[in-house]
Amino acid sequence: MTIIDRLLEGAIDLHTHPFPSTFERQVSIDELARQYADAGFRAFVAKCHHHSTAPDVLALRRSGGIPDGIEAYGGVALNGALGGMNPRALDATIQMGGRIVWLPTTGARNHLRHAAEAAAGGKAMRFPAADRRLMAEEPIDALDGEGRVRPEVHRIIELVAEAGDVILASGHMSADEVMAVFGAAHAAGVRKLLVTHPNFVIELSQEQCRTLADWGAVIEHSLCMYDEDSTFCNWTIDVLVDWIEAIGPERSSLGSDLGQTNNPLPIAAYRKIVGRLLEAGVSEEAVRAMVADNPARLLYDEPTSTEPRGT
Repeated sequence: MTIIDRLLEGAIDLHTHPFPSTFERQVSIDELARQYADAGFRAFVAKCHHHSTAPDVLALRRSGGIPDGIEAYGGVALNGALGGMNPRALDATIQMGGRIVWLPTTGARNHLRHAAEAAAGGKAMRFPAADRRLMAEEPIDALDGEGRVRPEVHRIIELVAEAGDVILASGHMSADEVMAVFGAAHAAGVRKLLVTHPNFVIELSQEQCRTLADWGAVIEHSLCMYDEDSTFCNWTIDVLVDWIEAIGPERSSLGSDLGQTNNPLPIAAYRKIVGRLLEAGVSEEAVRAMVADNPARLLYDEPTSTEPRGT
């Protein structure tokens, strides 16, 4: 067993994009489950921008599509196809065992602005383009015209707080929205907060992320944005290392954000990026915290243990 194999044993990927989806995907939830089981992972969460994946996972569990040795979970992204900031969509997902609610992603006003700028050539950043023609999203805002968190967002926060085991994730909202909504969630007693790709689309500063981490948030970085074989690669490994050092590995995590066609499979990206982090001087203890311990703290309420298995 290599060092990378050992560090990935029991790893958890909170950010995958398998089939079924409105977008093209190269791997299905059950296929991904088998790949993760073979690699020794512990769990993963399936994400779709346009439907709740909780019923997908439930159906596969009942039919035996999820093999022994791996746990699969669903979640919901609150975009237009689900009514936007819709507490009922979240409630139904929770009732079916969903474990993450992503605030608007492709429907967030901030995402739509970035997409338009990228399409017009005004963004140097590599930005994903839709591969299917869908009805245009109506921009979704978390804040009202006075900068206050909208009532329906407060209700979503209440549902997360009441559930106890559900993770509230930032989606693709603007930095101001993330700070306001997560501030309200922290005040409401939400313990599980996840910031996705802070330097992509959201464009949070490291200072803002340190504040979010002080509120209990884990700062998740997408492997697809540091793997040159990915169509979403925007940065070299030194940028990721800088973020890890600035926020702290004990408050950071790594998610693949993969499953799309023409991109690496999640396992391949984990192996590559973990290897490069080690080569860049990131300790085994820090890598282990980011791929296994910190995601487990969010998903299972487990205390952080930085010892890789087998040591």
